[in-house]
Amino acid sequence: MKIKPGYKQTEAGVIPADWEVKTLGELGSTYGGLTGKTKADFGVGKGQYITFMNVMSNVVIDCAIFGQVNVAPTESQNRVVKGDLLFNGSSETPEEVAMCAVLAADVPNLFLNSFCFGFRFRDGAEADGLFISYYLRSKEGRELIKSIAQGSTRYNMSKSALLKAPLCLPSLSEQAAIATALSDVDVLLDGLDRLIAKKRAIKLATMQQLLTGKTRLPGFRGKWEVKRLGDIADMASGGTPLSSVLAYYGGEIPWVSIADMTKAGKVIEMTEKTLTPLGFANSATRMFPVGTVLYAMYASLGECSVAGVPVCTSQAILGIQPKSQLHNKFLYYFFETIKKSVKALAQHSTQPNLNKGIIQNFRLGVPSREEQTAIAAVLSDMDDEIAALEARRDKTRAIKYGMMQELLTGKTRLVRPKHKNANA
Repeated sequence: MKIKPGYKQTEAGVIPADWEVKTLGELGSTYGGLTGKTKADFGVGKGQYITFMNVMSNVVIDCAIFGQVNVAPTESQNRVVKGDLLFNGSSETPEEVAMCAVLAADVPNLFLNSFCFGFRFRDGAEADGLFISYYLRSKEGRELIKSIAQGSTRYNMSKSALLKAPLCLPSLSEQAAIATALSDVDVLLDGLDRLIAKKRAIKLATMQQLLTGKTRLPGFRGKWEVKRLGDIADMASGGTPLSSVLAYYGGEIPWVSIADMTKAGKVIEMTEKTLTPLGFANSATRMFPVGTVLYAMYASLGECSVAGVPVCTSQAILGIQPKSQLHNKFLYYFFETIKKSVKALAQHSTQPNLNKGIIQNFRLGVPSREEQTAIAAVLSDMDDEIAALEARRDKTRAIKYGMMQELLTGKTRLVRPKHKNANA
């Protein structure tokens, strides 16, 4: 393979000529988490500790979610200090073992849970902890970790093996520049997550107000009527063709399962499985027209969607077709408001479930058709705004992934390379 100018071949692969291959063992040493603790020691005391999930879930340790632990001043326990890297020692999959996080703040009297271990850089080590944390969570870093993980049903990380793993490192200034660039994107993603959460909370509060008549939209008056759902909507459940008959599946008839509903959300236009005319004819399922409100009676109880195309469903889903006095989107949002409380109505057998009779007896306040339409339009606009923010967040995540692939491998440079080393 021809190596392009400015790059060299190393044991860790092709890297920029001015980058170096070093091991963690050359940069520092590991230490263990808390030892000798019992359940009574946790939740009390003046000490704090970094939880397992804090290490697993974050590039930078979240200092807002420390646990509390009692550690006597005379105890010989390892303290975590600013700049340390933290790793989980085991996981059910090799993809999630030895996830890396860095402590970026000064926190006194801080310890590490016993299922993780720490790493501390030696004085003068030419390494940026945030850069290494990003690198070990990148595609290349995960492949490196997987290659040295041990186990079959559960995977473990040997500290000695991790210390021997080769890392490709640019200069300290370039490490810092890369880490800063990726951190800036993370700040943007965090801001989008917070904004989406805020918009969802506002939407929930708006639904509670508009769908109960506590707040009325301008121009609407008049008393709402409380009606039984079975009196203002027709409903029926579907069915499932025998899965052992291959000829029943793979046609052009969309067949909705509860998994499709949880994945699609508000409107379903595509399904994972489809039926052939033969499969449709040899089951209890039925076709529901566009606009039918689909309601989960089993498993993901109370999950709700609207058919965006003609569909048939499994028996776990009730197809509800509103009559003229009920707007389908108004009904959809009504179901959204009661999703949490509806589980209390479930009949308990092997798993919680509802049935057609229970759902027919749901009572809801119903305003005029015009007001229902206006309420549904307001809430739909809020859904569209949230969906746009989610799409922006997803695009930003994809951009960050691409940045990691380019910057952490040296394919794209943020710092002008020094050509003191000859190309191999």
